[in-house]
Amino acid sequence: MAGTMFERYGGFASVSKVVMALYDKLLDSDVTGPYFEDVDMRRLIDHQTKFVSHVMGGPASYTNEQLQQLHEHLDITDTAFAEVMMLFEETLEDFEFGPDDIQFIIKDLESRKSWIVSQNA
Repeated sequence: MAGTMFERYGGFASVSKVVMALYDKLLDSDVTGPYFEDVDMRRLIDHQTKFVSHVMGGPASYTNEQLQQLHEHLDITDTAFAEVMMLFEETLEDFEFGPDDIQFIIKDLESRKSWIVSQNA
């Protein structure tokens, strides 16, 4: 049995599929869709794949300070963050992640909220 969650779920190729599916949902959302206008989605999906891989115990590395720097100009609201969390949990369920693994990922992301959200709206 593979050691990390990243390895158990198939590495970068599998995480990339999850992230692409998540962004399909985020782009369709009235809450989050506007955040992605004029964004290089290929580049964003690559970065997000590495970040999610990091959360799952993979080889990529991100600091909270980097997250803040990458998100501070976006004026992300509490509402948008909550929408991302809901859609991410839904996407992980779609890909048959185990409930404990889903909660681990969501809890990790929620612990970083203060580094991502810049508006309490």
